[in-house]
Amino acid sequence: MILVADCSALIALASCNGLRWLEALFATVIVPEAVDQEAIVSHKPEAQQLKEFLKDKVRKIDPGSAVLLDGFSDLGETEAMVLDKQCAADKLLIDDKRGRRVARINHISTIGSLGILLAAKQAGLIDRISPSLAKLDDADVFISADLIATVMDLAGEEWPL
Repeated sequence: MILVADCSALIALASCNGLRWLEALFATVIVPEAVDQEAIVSHKPEAQQLKEFLKDKVRKIDPGSAVLLDGFSDLGETEAMVLDKQCAADKLLIDDKRGRRVARINHISTIGSLGILLAAKQAGLIDRISPSLAKLDDADVFISADLIATVMDLAGEEWPL
């Protein structure tokens, strides 16, 4: 299975030490150049960890490929969607709600960082997702209370710890 990743979800997973789950859950994890450049900016959270993780995962996009966009898509999201289509990826890792909506318009299957947490638990990579959610909360990663409640319910866990 091929996963193409966008930056914000990678940062979220890096903040809870979850990047390793991506390689356990997907045969191939790749990012476009714009996502790599966005993720490794020195002032960004987890930049060094992301630089090491992404070093062999960066791919060029075909500039002739097209996706439908809205007026708010950033370069990383845009290139990630193009790369997803170009590689016939199985999933696009993206957390941004608006970006996920644009991906659906382009018939791109998405998963978010919390979906990765659930998949990691289901695969037996972690016993509980609540400690990872606490790390996300400590890292100031915004997650709506409704989404947390839904994910915790799906995981069969209680929140807060």
